[in-house]
Amino acid sequence: MNILTDGVKSGAVFETRMSRKLTIDGNTQTYPVYKVRLDLLFYNDQNDRIATWISQYKSEHGGKSIDLNDREEYNSIIEGFVVKSNPESMRKTQANIELVDQREPGVVLSDGRIIDGNRRFACLRRLAEKNSRFNYFETVILSQDIQNSAKQIKMLELSIQHGEESKIDYNPIDRLVGVYNDIIITKLISPAEYARSTSESIQDVNRRIEIAELMVEFLDFINAPLQFHVARDMQIYTPIEELSKLLKKCRTTDEIEDLKIAVFTNLLMKAEGDMRIFVRNLKKIVGSEYQESFIEEQKEIAEKVIETLPEVGKVTDTTIRDEIRANKEIVQGLDNSLDKTLTKVNKNETRNRPIHLIEKATDFLEEIDLNILVKLNDSEVQRIERQLKRLESMIEEIRGNLNG
Repeated sequence: MNILTDGVKSGAVFETRMSRKLTIDGNTQTYPVYKVRLDLLFYNDQNDRIATWISQYKSEHGGKSIDLNDREEYNSIIEGFVVKSNPESMRKTQANIELVDQREPGVVLSDGRIIDGNRRFACLRRLAEKNSRFNYFETVILSQDIQNSAKQIKMLELSIQHGEESKIDYNPIDRLVGVYNDIIITKLISPAEYARSTSESIQDVNRRIEIAELMVEFLDFINAPLQFHVARDMQIYTPIEELSKLLKKCRTTDEIEDLKIAVFTNLLMKAEGDMRIFVRNLKKIVGSEYQESFIEEQKEIAEKVIETLPEVGKVTDTTIRDEIRANKEIVQGLDNSLDKTLTKVNKNETRNRPIHLIEKATDFLEEIDLNILVKLNDSEVQRIERQLKRLESMIEEIRGNLNG
């Protein structure tokens, strides 16, 4: 059904006096806003946020996708995901719509697919169960379809979702999923097109691609390939982002792969809060003389972890929490390895601190422009003389301690 033609004829869709500006393919136009009966619309399964939840549904249903032919059942399942993704925002939005009606029009395609406004649509559906006055969604209707205008539609969605209203509450893992699907897997859009749509720099997008690829590598490592919901629920974004920075300090390909194994193992075995501490401590170790021995210990423990992993398709949030992380011996082994290495690093830092401070003081002294000294007045010269005497006294004291 084409809701722009058939819907208007049937009376289920009618034009309002409102309008909304949209920029499509670089052209900004004003589009009329329609009221569309809710049962003619459906959630966009290619939306980045929804795609993450669909990965969970498929993993829990033997790889089976949600049946779009049963529109009501499809919407009910997706709606559960939308609500669960941010219950507090849902509550606030629904309360606001109930009080003052829908204020911001959405954007849908002519087949009823929602490009912008999934949360508002969910709120209206929930309100309409008790009051029929909420049974319509105010929205722009685009004539494009997902088959023939996929890139154009995706760039529009990115522009709305990340360039305007939803920058703040968009889960960073959902964004990585979108980057991975749209740029790496389907190659629907290029990094430059993604950057243009989201008002980001190419450098920022390329960095997001790096992190997305690390996320996928981690999921492969734990036998949960493409189960993006696992990455979301484990809140791995921050440690994975920090890992991408640490990898740039590695000198060889082998060092890169070994560091990944260490971080992936700890990320699997520890809670998100523990990982923040781990990453902070890991920064002290990477680049130190103790890095190699630490990584070797971590790799030995990683082999034991890999042996305990369920087979592909059996790794879930529950198995990670109740089975894998329940192995206290392995968790303790990882902690002991980290603590032992940190003790060595901290001792070394304390021992070398005087050297670093003297080197820093020397650097400061070398920055003095000697040509300026002849231009100083008597008072300024006297100040320098006093400081030089202090330096000489301190140097003699340090030298005396060096000589025992």
